[in-house]
Amino acid sequence: MSSSVVVVGSFNVDHVWRCESLPAPGATIAGRYSTGPGGKGFNQAVAACRAGAETSFLCALGDDAGGATARDLAAQDGFALIAEASSEPTGTAGIYVDARGRNTIVIGPGANAALSTDFVQQQALLASAKVVLVQLESPVQTIEAALAVAREAGVTTVLNAAPADAPSSIGLLKLADVITPNETEFAALLGRHVGERVDANDVAALDGASLHALCRKLVGNGTVVVTLGSVGVFVSHADENLRGDTQPYYRVGAEQVQAIDTTGAGDAFNGALVASIAQVPDAPFGRHVRFANQFAGRSTEKEGAAAAMPRFTPADAEVK
Repeated sequence: MSSSVVVVGSFNVDHVWRCESLPAPGATIAGRYSTGPGGKGFNQAVAACRAGAETSFLCALGDDAGGATARDLAAQDGFALIAEASSEPTGTAGIYVDARGRNTIVIGPGANAALSTDFVQQQALLASAKVVLVQLESPVQTIEAALAVAREAGVTTVLNAAPADAPSSIGLLKLADVITPNETEFAALLGRHVGERVDANDVAALDGASLHALCRKLVGNGTVVVTLGSVGVFVSHADENLRGDTQPYYRVGAEQVQAIDTTGAGDAFNGALVASIAQVPDAPFGRHVRFANQFAGRSTEKEGAAAAMPRFTPADAEVK
């Protein structure tokens, strides 16, 4: 088996309540309930597949209805799902979405927390992929092992350093060719690994040179892509590796969309980014970012996370 994109990460059964405003402590409010597939890893695998990349997803699942759902949905979308069996229940998430599309999420890791180092190290497809994408909803030592296998084989490695409160290490960051935090995750990484205290709410307003300098402190040799929601994206390269771009740092504005649910937008961006890198490897990095921006924007125009991912490939995109 081989795939151009391999995603290592989590699958959750999402339980979603849509309400006018996010619940405050002690409040009881009315909402509309739905359920469906989620988890950062699964969302990103769906996005990569629907963005045109041959995709495989490595995860851990319980022997339950949630695990069966994951396998069925992967088969329907057309990507390979390779799961480590766990005695824990399949992961779950409780999600509240307000009328403006903002969300809060509580995760029950379940089987996701049991994804083992031994399992990922046995997967030969990590060394034969074009891109390996990981997140931090699985044990950090397992994620580090997956990146190490890929890095040793010369595979491009991408770390979506999410969620913000997940453990990480400098060693983990060094194994990633590209890291893709949002502003909250970026601020958390700076505080944890650089000793720089930056308010997440101030990240988007920083001038380009200052933001680039912070990125370079965080990862000396890698590329940092800071996703900034409605403000767009900031890209910072090491001077010695511009990945086909003509400048070491720049911003890409957000797509103009009618957003109704931003729950899976970050996952859409990451899945589309690696799909573009895998399919158009000789293109400048900025082209991949602009495609991922378009893909993520479209994902917010439908409700849901994995279910909202559009079918939209780099060949369809209006990017240069």
